[in-house]
Amino acid sequence: MIVAFSVTPLGVGEDVGEYVADAVRVVRASGLPHRTDAMFTSVEGEWEECMDVVRRAVAAVEERAPRVSLVLKADIRPGVTDGLTGKVEALERHLG
Repeated sequence: MIVAFSVTPLGVGEDVGEYVADAVRVVRASGLPHRTDAMFTSVEGEWEECMDVVRRAVAAVEERAPRVSLVLKADIRPGVTDGLTGKVEALERHLG
């Protein structure tokens, strides 16, 4: 599966980059394939692995923020691997 998620601390002001960095550190340390962009972090793996990473990323932000917002979208497709790269490559082929 691929999980795209965004963790946002609430009640800490407008500059939240340092809090989001805490979540991204968890993702990077997980060893799972991942990608971070301006809006979301995506992680690829088995259901339990991905949900554990999301849970721990939220917990990392929760340690320093009084409230946390989580937005999550998942592509659950058994048997598919390397979706983070493969989906983009397929799109690029169609754009040709």
